[in-house]
Amino acid sequence: MADRSRNLTAPATGPTGTAGSTTYATIAAQIRKSIGARALPEGTVLLEGPLAAMFGSSRSPVKRALASLEEEGLVSRFDGRGLLVGRGEVPRRLKITPKMLLLDDEDGVNAKTFAWQPFYYEFEREIILRSVFGKTRVNELALARHLDVGRTVAHDLLTHAREVGILQKDDGSRWWIVPLDEARFENLYQLRILLEPVALAGAMEHIPPATLDEIEARLHRVQSEFPAVTGADLDRLEADLHIECIGYSPNPEIVGALKRSRCILVAGKHIQLAFGNGNGVDPFMEEHLEIVQALRDRDAEAIRTRLVRHLALSAEKAALRLQAFRSSQVMADLPYVLD
Repeated sequence: MADRSRNLTAPATGPTGTAGSTTYATIAAQIRKSIGARALPEGTVLLEGPLAAMFGSSRSPVKRALASLEEEGLVSRFDGRGLLVGRGEVPRRLKITPKMLLLDDEDGVNAKTFAWQPFYYEFEREIILRSVFGKTRVNELALARHLDVGRTVAHDLLTHAREVGILQKDDGSRWWIVPLDEARFENLYQLRILLEPVALAGAMEHIPPATLDEIEARLHRVQSEFPAVTGADLDRLEADLHIECIGYSPNPEIVGALKRSRCILVAGKHIQLAFGNGNGVDPFMEEHLEIVQALRDRDAEAIRTRLVRHLALSAEKAALRLQAFRSSQVMADLPYVLD
């Protein structure tokens, strides 16, 4: 097996192209933008601690971001603690606010969600791929140290992963990877086959035509570029049909129940991409296009028939990929995953 296996520890870049190791670059870009917009006045003193708290990160990426900005000449040292915006001679010790950092403007980073998001794609990938091999523990403190972030950021990562259904927390507040075997895949697909056609048929009257136009355009684009697809491509196409369109259903109870099965969407994506070079990536775009057309026609029977066929085919392919992955891959150790 060793000759056929691959060590899956290379950093994965998420849908936005931001891996955890580039958090400092995101922080630097936000401060750079704030300086350029003069939201941070000339001479403002920037300190690592307050900035780290504002961005929800540890001091290490903030320190690296400030060093990068210093090389660019946007901040400078002075006879005191911290760095100055620009090259002003008189330090201005102002209280830095989210508004000064443009954290909540339309194009900026949201202060409440920024901290964990740059790390999530790679973290999700590692958890999903390990779930194939059974139930193991995830240590929150070790995760925080591994990512060089505070416990709050690590906890937010774990909480989001639990909402997706790939982690669970026991009565002792310990985090566990939820095993993802053939039986669970089958059960979750069965749940979707029973509920999703009902939800989508109910949603057909409420989905704006412009939304369907955008979904169809994305499907045609990815179809034309296949197999050169990315995780972002698969994420968006799956979310378009199985999350956004379903979200227009007037039955919130069905929508809520379907949330429990979203993990098979992200699991399928990561397992497909783990084989590399587009090999094994399912060209499901035509199936989605057929369902979108049924939504345009507001044909409830066609929606049900096409969606059930699509989900049944997806379940079969998922089972085969799962078996192939487990027999051919070797997972390297991670300091926050405990056997």
